[in-house]
Amino acid sequence: MGGPAAPDSSWKGSLNVSYNIGPGFTDNSSKRKVRMHVHTNNKITRIYNVIGILRGAVEPDRYIILGGHRDSWVFGGIDPTTGAAVLQEVVRSFGKMKMEGWRPKRTIIFASWDAEEFGLLGSTEWAEENARVLQERAVAYINTDSSIEGNYTLRADCTPLLYKLVYNLTKEILSPDEGYENKSLYESWLEKDPATENNSYPRINKLGSGSDFEAYFQRLGIASGRVRYTKNRKADKFSNYPVYHTVYETFELVEKFYDPTFKKQLTIALLRGRLVYELADSQVIPFDCRDYGEALKGYSNRIYKLAKKHEEQLKTYKVSFDPLFSAVVNFSKAAAEFHRRLEQVDKKDPVAVRIMNDQLMFIERAFIDPLGLPGRKFYRHVIFAPSSHNKYAGESFPGIYDAMFDIESKADQREAWEEVKRQISIAAFTVQAAAGTLKDVA
Repeated sequence: MGGPAAPDSSWKGSLNVSYNIGPGFTDNSSKRKVRMHVHTNNKITRIYNVIGILRGAVEPDRYIILGGHRDSWVFGGIDPTTGAAVLQEVVRSFGKMKMEGWRPKRTIIFASWDAEEFGLLGSTEWAEENARVLQERAVAYINTDSSIEGNYTLRADCTPLLYKLVYNLTKEILSPDEGYENKSLYESWLEKDPATENNSYPRINKLGSGSDFEAYFQRLGIASGRVRYTKNRKADKFSNYPVYHTVYETFELVEKFYDPTFKKQLTIALLRGRLVYELADSQVIPFDCRDYGEALKGYSNRIYKLAKKHEEQLKTYKVSFDPLFSAVVNFSKAAAEFHRRLEQVDKKDPVAVRIMNDQLMFIERAFIDPLGLPGRKFYRHVIFAPSSHNKYAGESFPGIYDAMFDIESKADQREAWEEVKRQISIAAFTVQAAAGTLKDVA
């Protein structure tokens, strides 16, 4: 823009420097030094999590958690308030049903976290404090951070166990998008953001981090998911909305530009509320292990493709992915067999149903390695971790991926490839062990 295009008064500061809007500098002003005085408060302070519990009528020892943060960088017009408002409204609607005499089968825990922006502190402290109980009793965690980061289409990030439930629920909710009147959310989502590998389904992302599900999914292995409205990722390459975490993130920004009718936020409230309702009240937990098998197949093929770029070294150091492929095949078979048995289970026998539900609940837990990833012991999920190179993004088979990252630049090639082999064996063992948990119990 070069500067002159913008009216002077509206954008120039009052420092004694020549202002211009990039790119770069117009003269040698890049040599100029500016002294800034930054005033911040550095103190230890108390934080508050607010927890509400709706006790389950049939299985009170099985928990569905709906959690999101309440603190913000500045005004938090989008992050987190569009999500905190959804949490409040979902709580209100469940409270109304309770007043009318309804109780969910399983316990629902509503959590308003503090200090998320300070490093996911509120949610992580609560997860650590209650780790043993959560390992034994938590069925799922649904995150309720910002409900919009754009107004183009739906975005979902979740465990493969939740794919079917997300797809089914979006078929039952009307799309709030202009030009999609009387069409389902699923239809507008599929049209605007189809999956790259199979475009007959909408795209669902891997869970990374950057929000409060981290301790529940990546550390404790609790099936987790998040949904929100997002921008058009093909047209907009920025990783986040332009005013993210700034003073310009206000209520007016949402009301005037992002969601003037509040329909997008209402749609997300409906979807998050329905996810919690189905997880808490369905007789059989609505997870599908077959989708996990399919996902594992895709992830193992992808990591093998990366390794194939080093074909010579694979031969030299006798690196084989066969054990991993074999474990993935076994997992898919066990998942198919499990769902065959699940269809035939006697729904009138509460113990038989509980046995199957426990297998469904613990399948995510089966992917946890208590030793954690190399150099990142708090990330214990063998299939998913936040990328080492972008904490917001998710990486699959992170142990193998990190061992291979930039491998050609490592001085000791033999040791580098031994580490790859070690990570392949950990992944193969974990997937095989997870398959074992789906087999008939005796």
